[in-house]
Amino acid sequence: MRPILLHLFISAVITLCFYTYVVAEPVKQVVLASEIDWQQLNPARGDKSPQAGTLWGDRRGPVPTGFLAKFVDGFSSPPHIHNVTYRAVVISGTIHNDDPDAANMWMAPGSFWTQPKGEAHITSAKGDTNIALVEIDRGPYLVLPVNKAFDSGERPVNVDASNIVWVDPSAGSSSPGGPKVAYLWGSLQEGQANGTFVKLPAGFDGKIVSRGSLFRAVVIKGAPRYQVSKKEFQRLEAGSYFSSKGASADHSLTAAGEESVIYIRTNGRYQIIPQ
Repeated sequence: MRPILLHLFISAVITLCFYTYVVAEPVKQVVLASEIDWQQLNPARGDKSPQAGTLWGDRRGPVPTGFLAKFVDGFSSPPHIHNVTYRAVVISGTIHNDDPDAANMWMAPGSFWTQPKGEAHITSAKGDTNIALVEIDRGPYLVLPVNKAFDSGERPVNVDASNIVWVDPSAGSSSPGGPKVAYLWGSLQEGQANGTFVKLPAGFDGKIVSRGSLFRAVVIKGAPRYQVSKKEFQRLEAGSYFSSKGASADHSLTAAGEESVIYIRTNGRYQIIPQ
């Protein structure tokens, strides 16, 4: 019996050593800002409603979702609450989001805020074009009256662009004029969701290598060129989106003429590698 078992063991080891398999390529997606389909964010307000353009997910369904919200100059909402907590980044114009009685605090492009579920607040906008990225962990995203307010235990965060703290990437080369990152929320542990900003200096040519199984990125500032094939690059205006699912993925970018800022949501780490 023992010689037979030994033979089977050796055969199994040989099989494992010579067994080959194919790793699935990551699935990538690009949504240009010019391709976004704008719809009413709150149909109950009719023509006074802000506009919303979906980047991923479905804000009406029980899924993680990211969308752009667009407000006209002078927009100011009545006091209201949401049934879910959201995170947001100002892309253009200026936006105020706070308690109904709070003084205006206009957040410039590149600012970040969170709005806890159940907390009464108002949202206002000032500027020719006012757009913000809004993301939720799970929908649906609803607008409800303040008489349904409740305390979720969460507290809001408002961080103006001038207060964002930029640091060198945790991996890769660092230099005074090189790429920078800013940590916004979540955990950097493997498999944990997190949100960060990446700042690519003018003249950057390189790639962002995603190590997580899910990688989502939205251009906040600038217009980097993104490699979609071996010979083709697409210009990503602010509000454009690119993503990957599955195995680790390389996202090649150039920022030739101006500095670019990108918001990244992922469930793992990533590395910024200049050429």
